[in-house]
Amino acid sequence: MRRREFIALMGTSVAWPFAAMAQQPGRIYRLGCLLSSPRDNPVYIVFFDELRRRGFIDGQNLTVEFRAYAQHIDLIPQFAAELVKARVDVIMTSGDETVRAVQQATKTISIVALVGDMLGSGLVTSLARPDGNTTGVSILTYEAEGKRQDILIEAVPGLRLMAVLTDVNYTSAAQLDELQKAARAHGVEFSIHRVARAEEIAAAMDSAQASGATALNIVSSPLFYAHRHLIMERAAAAHLPTIYEFPETAEEGGFAAYGPRQSTLFEATARQVVQLFRGSKVADIPVEQATKFELVINLKTANAMGITVPATLVARADKVIE
Repeated sequence: MRRREFIALMGTSVAWPFAAMAQQPGRIYRLGCLLSSPRDNPVYIVFFDELRRRGFIDGQNLTVEFRAYAQHIDLIPQFAAELVKARVDVIMTSGDETVRAVQQATKTISIVALVGDMLGSGLVTSLARPDGNTTGVSILTYEAEGKRQDILIEAVPGLRLMAVLTDVNYTSAAQLDELQKAARAHGVEFSIHRVARAEEIAAAMDSAQASGATALNIVSSPLFYAHRHLIMERAAAAHLPTIYEFPETAEEGGFAAYGPRQSTLFEATARQVVQLFRGSKVADIPVEQATKFELVINLKTANAMGITVPATLVARADKVIE
């Protein structure tokens, strides 16, 4: 049974200011997107569908400047500068370092960001009334990392060595230390495999398999999400049960996933973009936070890997794919 996921505002009303609802007839709105994957990603389609539903239609009253950065991490500052030069009205982006690059590129263009923790990362100093030119949605990634790890340990009975795939540009040593201590409390050791660029993922996956690990934890990163299909293919070939950040990834064939549903997150950011198009100020658009997380277990993938997921965990899942 799938629970209804939602995004809630922390201590604020979800009602939009009535004074900021006007949409100017004849105006062409300009949106810049700096996101990890190409535009045909299904969750981006959800984002643009939400814009369309609210009256902003690409090719009619909306033009979109789109940049995908996962294959070109080193070009993020250049992409940010290009969007600023294009004189877009709003920039939609994701990932801590990408948001920082956009913040450095402009102090005036409104930014809507989708990141792990807007406040904890210092991208804003207030959730209720964001300062500067940035608002958005916090996924609360770091709070969920430990839970994901616990789920993976429970899903693979007898697990003693876990491989961990981590993005050096995104995850701190302190966060890895916390995960490692938590795993050791369950009698599980770590084999850490660090990646800085997309072309290093395949070798890191091979190294994870060679380490003798019998499960793989993917620490959240826009880079890994953009290349999730490569990771899933190699994990399947290695019979390495792997847990992911977003429920949709398990639905695409991943072993398991725990986190907020991406479609809901992107619908939320689309609503914020619309508010800005209609005249709201960033300070009047509170940062939203994910409050509902979904566990999806793909038993079809588990069976192909020869893994029998405990019935108690299957019973707790929001969705089971058989």
